[in-house]
Amino acid sequence: MPIFDDELKALREKVLKLGSMIEDAVRDSVRALVDRDSELAKEVVKRDHLINALDVGIDEECVRLIALRQPMARDLRLITTTMKITTDLERMGDLAVNIAERAIELNEEPQLKPFVHIPKMAEITQSMVRDTLDAFVTGCSRLPYEVIRRDDEVDDLTVKNFEELLGLMIQDPKIIPLAVKRTYIAKYLERIADHATNIAEMTIYMCKGKMIRHTEISDNP
Repeated sequence: MPIFDDELKALREKVLKLGSMIEDAVRDSVRALVDRDSELAKEVVKRDHLINALDVGIDEECVRLIALRQPMARDLRLITTTMKITTDLERMGDLAVNIAERAIELNEEPQLKPFVHIPKMAEITQSMVRDTLDAFVTGCSRLPYEVIRRDDEVDDLTVKNFEELLGLMIQDPKIIPLAVKRTYIAKYLERIADHATNIAEMTIYMCKGKMIRHTEISDNP
């Protein structure tokens, strides 16, 4: 079915486009925070409706393909997985907006201290989003397994960020409101990484037809 193959290819390309928009939103929201650029943060918030519109469009296309093409086996897994993946991507976009909104608030306040862990967390989460979508488009590989393992790095940085801020709050309770907002940002990034992990797990399901959630990850995909 050449036409159906072309439709599936176009569907993958839309998912890649959505993923690229999410990666940009995460990068720009954190840059707005680190560079104290509130205009860039407002731009992230403004662009969110484009993410939402593409998410809805992909879901509608998936429903159309299921209804008209009646896909079987692997093709059906691809389409149903796409619908789940776009839900995770849309939630990542919401979290990027949350970061941008906190950036706007923090940019109005004196700088507490230079950001150390947040930029590194953002770098890892962006790579997780990029790699897991590459795996989704190109097929089975080691990439989704590597993405799942990378989630531990983000979790470790979340703990380090909290411990650093906790020490500052103990020394000077007056900075607690600012420090708490910075802990929110780390939590948002941690949740973005969790959504990327969900996509990696669903990609493995799409390729192999088996669910690995809540199971030990093997070294051999």
